Amino acid sequence: MSQLATEAPATTTVTPADHAAAGTEARKARIESLKPLVLDALVPTASYYLLSKGFGMGTMAALAWSSVVPAGRTVWGLVKERRVNGLAALILTANVVGLLLSLVAGDPRLMLAKDSGITGTVGLAVLASVVAGRPLMTAGLKPWVTKGNAVRLASWERLSAERGRFGRLERTFSVVWGVGLLAEAVARILGAYTLPVDTMVALGGVIAAVTITLTIVVSGRLAVGPMEEMVEADLQGR
Repeated sequence: MSQLATEAPATTTVTPADHAAAGTEARKARIESLKPLVLDALVPTASYYLLSKGFGMGTMAALAWSSVVPAGRTVWGLVKERRVNGLAALILTANVVGLLLSLVAGDPRLMLAKDSGITGTVGLAVLASVVAGRPLMTAGLKPWVTKGNAVRLASWERLSAERGRFGRLERTFSVVWGVGLLAEAVARILGAYTLPVDTMVALGGVIAAVTITLTIVVSGRLAVGPMEEMVEADLQGR
């Protein structure tokens, strides 16, 4: 007599330890994705303001010391990886421009306008990177769209490789930031030579805050939002 044997389908149990491990991996991925932005942009910028405003260090000294990290990262990229670290090189260039402009003294209006030299240099470099096909602002955009998630990162790579709408949105993000930074530079120059010096000193921070806020809003609507939607659609289609 034959006996019919049946097997129950195997089930996979997800334990709390699995959830914890997945969360740890996601955090590690997020940290890794943000590392270039932190090391190449945030650390040098924060160092400059901490040294100049917090410790009262001179402008030239603060710029020089805050250039150590981007200079090291740029040299490391050239020697070890045989490539230019775009974001680190950009910050280093901006600091060098700031050092050169710090040599200008005497005319208070020129001293006010010199800040636009740094902003304008960064803006032009960002726009040039778009023309060259390697948008510099992608270093800051990618972590926010992928959220440090390996699956979303893979989706980014797929969509980017297609060189379609996703790539155009990526370039749009850098264009918006490049134009925004150039606009701030122009506004500072116009204000320095048309407004009273005391008024322009007070407006300097306002111009920067308004420019950054508007640029974040515009780039979010024109690029970040649509890119996140495309990543979600790509994931749902798989």
